[in-house]
Amino acid sequence: MKNLKYKTILLILITLFTPIVNAETRLLIIGDSLTEGYGVAKKDSYPSLLETELKKKRSDIRVINAGSSGSTSAGAFSRLRWHLKSKPKILILALGANDGLRGISPTSTKENLQKAITLAKKNKIIIYLAGMKMPYNYGKDYQKRFENIFSELISFNKIKSIPFLLKDVGGRKHLNLADGIHPNEKGHSIIAKNVASIIEKDL
Repeated sequence: MKNLKYKTILLILITLFTPIVNAETRLLIIGDSLTEGYGVAKKDSYPSLLETELKKKRSDIRVINAGSSGSTSAGAFSRLRWHLKSKPKILILALGANDGLRGISPTSTKENLQKAITLAKKNKIIIYLAGMKMPYNYGKDYQKRFENIFSELISFNKIKSIPFLLKDVGGRKHLNLADGIHPNEKGHSIIAKNVASIIEKDL
């Protein structure tokens, strides 16, 4: 009886002091309609497909889709601050496309993204900044200034890069919806695979 009592106490102590090895590794994606998955089912959006891809390497990964249609860089800081409660290990910041389409000053977009990056760094989150590009009809000067936002922030903050979120998808009719802007299911699948190949080393 005494031995059973000691074994029970020992088991309780082992349970209390054994690290929780199965805790989730959370990857937060803050983006716009491209991330939310406009026009496709939630399961077919690139964040959902990315989780499936990454689970092949780590079963404990959880991707949090914080995409919101129409959002701009102006909400980057407040949205990240709200999502800090989920304690993400990795952040993919995929905002700026709507800024460009609305002709918002690249300087303003850069300042907004910088605030979010600073907050993420303060919370020791691994940061990936997803680059975007503007159509040629916006003019070469604006196009260059817009695209430089991402490379300059990456260089200044020494953070990681997803050079172009829509790589192999943007501008390809068969991989996008009828609007020519938002990816279809096949497009989202390609984005997920491309992003997975970049960030899986940090898992």
